[in-house]
Amino acid sequence: MFFVDFLGWIMKLCYDIVGNYGTAIILFTLVSKIILLPISIWVQKNSIKMVKMQPEINRIKTKYFGDKDTIAEEESKIYKKYRYNPLASLVPLVAQIILLLGVVEIVKNPTLYIGVENLDYNFLGFDLRWIASENGGIAIWIPIIAGLSALALCIGQNIMNVLQAEQSKWNKYGMLVLSVGLSIYLGTFVTAGVALYWTASNLMAILQQWLLNIAINPKKSVDYKALEQSRKELKELQDISKTHKRTKEQIRKEKADYKKFFSIANKKLVFYSESNGFYKYYKGIIEYILENTNLTIHYITSDYNDQIFKLAKTEKHIKPYYIEEKKLITLMMKMDADVVVMTMPDINNYHIKRSYIRKNTEYIYLPHGIDSPNLTMRKGSMNNYDSVFVTGKHQREECEKTNKIYNLQNRKIVNWGYSLLDDMISGYKKSKKKPSKEKTIMIAPSWQKDNIIDLCLSKILDSLKGENYKVIVRPHPQQVRHMKDAFEKMKEKYSGTNIEIQTDFSKTNSVFNADLLITDWSSIGYEYAFTTEKPVISIDTPMKIMNPEYKKIKVEPFNIWARKQIGEVVKVKDVNNINSVVKKMLKDPKKYQKKISALKKDSVYNLGNSAEVGAEYIINCVQTKVKERKKK
Repeated sequence: MFFVDFLGWIMKLCYDIVGNYGTAIILFTLVSKIILLPISIWVQKNSIKMVKMQPEINRIKTKYFGDKDTIAEEESKIYKKYRYNPLASLVPLVAQIILLLGVVEIVKNPTLYIGVENLDYNFLGFDLRWIASENGGIAIWIPIIAGLSALALCIGQNIMNVLQAEQSKWNKYGMLVLSVGLSIYLGTFVTAGVALYWTASNLMAILQQWLLNIAINPKKSVDYKALEQSRKELKELQDISKTHKRTKEQIRKEKADYKKFFSIANKKLVFYSESNGFYKYYKGIIEYILENTNLTIHYITSDYNDQIFKLAKTEKHIKPYYIEEKKLITLMMKMDADVVVMTMPDINNYHIKRSYIRKNTEYIYLPHGIDSPNLTMRKGSMNNYDSVFVTGKHQREECEKTNKIYNLQNRKIVNWGYSLLDDMISGYKKSKKKPSKEKTIMIAPSWQKDNIIDLCLSKILDSLKGENYKVIVRPHPQQVRHMKDAFEKMKEKYSGTNIEIQTDFSKTNSVFNADLLITDWSSIGYEYAFTTEKPVISIDTPMKIMNPEYKKIKVEPFNIWARKQIGEVVKVKDVNNINSVVKKMLKDPKKYQKKISALKKDSVYNLGNSAEVGAEYIINCVQTKVKERKKK
């Protein structure tokens, strides 16, 4: 065979130069590395190219998460753009295998190729004809040395090789175990001469990689900051499905509902709910639509136990679907509906996208709070909606300024109101509360860093302990879950006093039964005040800012200035004296009632009939879309 004869000629040349068989094998290894250097340079450049385009690939995987066909198509475009062939990585592997087979043949018959009859096979105390599995003794070191050289190479590649360094830990350590295991296994059954070649080749590969990184530096071509950011964004999506375990029944239902959703053509109206608790924001609007039209409402929820499934049993015009967030990504990309109503911000900014199927679908954003979206939501969180419902003039002013700054000329702003508030006011008026001399104070903090519980709850409770009113602490369920032991100790500390720590959320004590509410930056403060027209104490904990550019639109957030209108603001350092503030406010509740009533009327649109206003707008949108479709 010509190739083997050529390698044999090189081996003879090396032996003639050094006069020692073992040293000749090492020199032969060096010569083979030099011969294969063009391939090594090509592999280095190809690896850099692969890592360089990885941020784009990660963003494609993020953008079309769950849509394998589209991802494959877009990846192919990126490969063409960079002139990259995924199969190219096999070239050096094939070259190494062919070279190794040639070496095995030569070392098996060294006298045939080197031309020396009495060849000295001794090298550093080893006979290069030894086979560990046959000779035993000191020969057992042959596969161990080969395995150690493979270990050194893997560690070096994981650190220095631009492509290998970016692999996952599983790939890195998996390759390490495979390489070391294979080297030990093969080293047990081949001659010591072949093992010497393999060991020398591994060690020289480490030196070669170091020199290649100097000559062709990956850091000059790869944007590692973009790579890390894109990897982080993709990982967030990949972790979505790992947040909780699902039963086989849930998985089965999701598959069936996904199929059922796309089996219906020309869907006119779709609502999406993140969980069971979000139906309350849609309730009034949905009830109005059902009572006044024949529209079928397709209601997607990511909550297996959503109340919508029970409601759908008695209401034929509601079609519910259970779709978890990971599957929701694909569903939303393939959405085929005239109008989609959502309370989820950031559509098209992250993994949940507008439809790729219907470019003219009307997306309507419905807020689930009275406060400032510009402060409490991320930058541009509503920019990709066609219509945005607003609760009052403060939200309208923010949206108008946002439209102007970000040139959102076609985004419509709808003076809606807040249907949930209407429901709460109605329910509060119907409820009968027995008069009591003992006043009730409810403490309802937000769940954010540095809230009341984190900073000053004990000081507040110590100030209120022993007074002639009942104090109920109702923390956020998530905080209870994370601080269970701390709340149990708190219960023991205040046992037998006028203070109750509520961690059992099955209790029916309503926040709205309280005579005074203490909170921080939670939106419950405005809902409580506007429902009951009773005052609120706002503890001035650090403000939660989701949008660092909120000052750009030059509108003071409702959250900041309205706190002073619905009650009093107490600084954290002054909570030791909060009892005096409580007494003053409970003594003259009518003073606050007038201010709260005036603020409510001035700040909330369409009080009492916001559901009708919102529903009529949605109905008109559907009718407009249907007419447009018929014209086509």
